[in-house]
Amino acid sequence: MKKCTIVTNGYCDYQSVKDQVFELKFELEERGVSVKTAYTRELLTYVAEGGEAESKLYGNDFIVYLDKDPYISHLLEKCGYKLVNSAKAIEICDDKMKTHVALSGVVRMPATISSPLAYEPQKDDAFIDYVETVIPYPVVVKEVFGSMGRGVYLCPDKASLIKKRAELTGKPHLYQRFIGKGGEDVRVIVIGGKAVAAMKRRNDVDFRSNVAAGGRGTNIELTDEDRTLAETAAKTLALDYCGVDILHEDGKSYLCEVNSNAFWSGISKVTSINVAAMYAQYLVDKY
Repeated sequence: MKKCTIVTNGYCDYQSVKDQVFELKFELEERGVSVKTAYTRELLTYVAEGGEAESKLYGNDFIVYLDKDPYISHLLEKCGYKLVNSAKAIEICDDKMKTHVALSGVVRMPATISSPLAYEPQKDDAFIDYVETVIPYPVVVKEVFGSMGRGVYLCPDKASLIKKRAELTGKPHLYQRFIGKGGEDVRVIVIGGKAVAAMKRRNDVDFRSNVAAGGRGTNIELTDEDRTLAETAAKTLALDYCGVDILHEDGKSYLCEVNSNAFWSGISKVTSINVAAMYAQYLVDKY
């Protein structure tokens, strides 16, 4: 009998996370896998006296890592565990700028500028002047760490951009060209390098399409261009499972973000595709 542990953040009480764990655990057990659950707060791994990485998670064929803590994930891999997704893939996806760096030259993306790290508020607007030469207003500003639409802002003019830059002093963030008309994108779920489900997300009251920000999903037939973009991104980042968000403008597709721990409940309801079952079967077949 195969064994696995599903690891989640110990300080996150979202119902969506609980549902994700419950559904995946059920589908894995239906396929004969012995499943345990664990939280990152339980001291899953550490550097022991003498310098060796140690862990109290034993006897796993694989670990489904549904968190973004890079230190725990890398230490677990040093202990010899197979993480799904891998520590490196999760770390790249969790940092939006690292995602764009990794996929530069691979897929089409909006013009994106990393804000240089600043420890104190800047006394001049010189860098904003540079941004204006590359990106027209409105400018999308994103904190590189964040999910469900949090830490994403729209600056319509220079004054608002200067103000937001000051507010984000000391926080890694980026500037990006606003694509399309806002409040609309396509979310694609990719498992094992293959797109398995897609929905169009639309928000009529916010430029962010995230369901957590008020967006709603509808079933769509995935275009060949969007399928290729999503699958190429997932394969390039070596992701077993992910959600790829795609924007559209003038008949062209642009990669927006890649989420290594994308929730599947919404897209499963919209498409009637049991994503949890497909993911579980993939894990059983591969690991």
